[in-house]
Formats: sequence, C-alpha cells, structure tokens
Amino acid sequence: MRKVKVGILFGGCSEEHPVSVKSAREVAKSIDLDKYEPLYIGITRSGEWKLCDSPGPDWESGDCRTAVLSPDRSVRGLLVLEEGRYSTIDLDVVLPVLHGKLGEDGAVQGLLEIAGIPYAGCDVQSSALCMDKTLAYRIVRDAGIATPDFWTVAADEKADPERLTYPVFTKPARSGSSFGVSKVTGEEELLPAVEAARQYDAKVLIEEAVVGSEVGCAILGNEGELIAGEVDRVALSHGFFHIHQEQDPEHGSENSTFIVPADISPEARSLVQATAKAVYRALGCDGLARVDLFLKEDGSLVLNEVNTFPGLTSYSRYPRMMAAAGLTLTDVIDRLVALALAGRAR
Repeated sequence: MRKVKVGILFGGCSEEHPVSVKSAREVAKSIDLDKYEPLYIGITRSGEWKLCDSPGPDWESGDCRTAVLSPDRSVRGLLVLEEGRYSTIDLDVVLPVLHGKLGEDGAVQGLLEIAGIPYAGCDVQSSALCMDKTLAYRIVRDAGIATPDFWTVAADEKADPERLTYPVFTKPARSGSSFGVSKVTGEEELLPAVEAARQYDAKVLIEEAVVGSEVGCAILGNEGELIAGEVDRVALSHGFFHIHQEQDPEHGSENSTFIVPADISPEARSLVQATAKAVYRALGCDGLARVDLFLKEDGSLVLNEVNTFPGLTSYSRYPRMMAAAGLTLTDVIDRLVALALAGRAR
C-alpha cells in the first residue's frame, strides 16, 4: 500500500518556536515510517518556509528547499522552489505541530482549509476561540462550567487598579504559554504587569486568583468519540506555574513537576475527565486538546485554559497523560491522522 504523505509543520513565528521544534523532533522519533511518509516543513522565526530532511538541530542551515502551501486546491500540497522553478508535492494530511500565535489561533488552519488539505486538530473557529481566553471563558460559562472572574483591558484602555481585589493575574489574552503572565498582589504592581503582558498581546486579561490545585486532562477525538488521558497535577516548588522557562523554553518548567496519575481521589479524577470533555465539546474542539483546570478544596472545578495543539516534547504534559492511559505518541499520531482523514468537511 502507498504510504500516507504527512506534512509536519513546525517552528513558527511565535515565542514558542523552540518548543515547536522540539515537539516536531519527538514526532519524528515516534511516527510509524512503515505507514507514513513524513515531509518536514519548518517555519523560521521570520516566517520563511523550508522543506527539510528532518527537524534536527541544523534544519535551518541544512540542505533545505523553499516550499509553501499552494492555495490552489487542484494541487493540494506544496510548491517547492528548485533552480528557479516550482515543482509540486502532494500531501494527504498535515500535522500542524505549531504552538501559540499563527499556529494555534486559526491562522494556519485557515490556510490549510483554503488549500483543501486535511489537517489534525481544531478547526479555525475553535482554534481562535480557545486562543482568546476571554472568548473561551464566556462560551464555557454559557455551558454551565465555572471560570475565574475576569476583566479585559483593550489596547486603547488603561487598567483601573482601584476596582480590583488582590491578588489577580495579568495575562496576554491571546497566547498559548506563560510568557507575559504576572501575579499582582497590590495596586502598585498592576500597571507594570499589564504592560508586561502587552509585550505579547495588545489585549490583556486580568483574572481573579483561584485557590486550588492545578490539574489537567488530555483529550483525543472528534465530537462524540472522546478519549481522556490520565489526569495530572502540577506540583509547584515556588511561585506560580510557568510551563516554560522564558530564557530557555526548550527545557520545560523551572518551578514545576507533574504528577501522573494525579494524587487526587477517584471521584475528583472522574469529575476532571468529564469536565474536560464538556469544555472540549462546548468550544467545538477536534482532534486533540489539553484542558487545564483548578481543583478547589471543596471539590469543584474552575477552567484555567485550553491548549488546542499542546506540546509533544519529552517533558510535555499531553503525551505523558496519554502514555499513562496506555497510548504512546505513535498511537496518538495514528489516531490524529485517521481522525483528520475521516473528519467532516472543513
């Protein structure tokens, strides 16, 4: 049988570029080469697209060719520039192993839909909703799921420190990482924290600090057929959870470890999994997502955020949770490809 041609997009222009590259390396180690023909398309920080042999350490300086997705649906694949001429390579499906802006926010998903190429993960609408925490919170609240109380500060607005009860968190409203997040304990800290968040997004979210354990659940599937991975719990050594070190994001969190399975009661575990599925459905997610929640002392849950293409690195939470539930990254890739190929028309 002919191998399925899988385009693996990685890199990208967001602050999570190095994490995406490392995720792609784990995919390269795990993808079943008896079933798939992977084609690695790296996107540099400046936005250049390159067809590479692998996402290895020298992928940008190696023997790469300029390649872009063709917007012409009769091509359904790549336009590759060689010696001044373009040739075409067809793609059966794309894994957009991209994190953050222009990766998880619906932008590349829209490009793939224009090109007519099936792709793994959430569609344009759900990607955009989950990336904007203020929109995600509103939809999830309408579905009867608790969220933190929050306020939005637009680009042309100034935050009012006197209206808040502290502590609060300030965050870029549309970001998939902990870059630009601050814990604010008093009025004098608010405006500098808002400006720190604006380094990553003009729209800033201010939300109440929720007291509780941070837990997460990996979800895999489309519509009614959902698989929940094992629940994890974030164990903090100090401060608040930073999923990446800002100076060295390739090496994971600087202040957290992850307990998988989470050291919580069976009843709490079941509630986390059920709530994660409900959040996933409410936001229209497809393929995969990681749903992060706060588990309060009274046993209730509050949504933290949803990552529509979570990290797949060796230290990432999503593959660990799936592995604890009996699914290797090879299994996850198989299922994502199958879901994308069998999924409804985008």
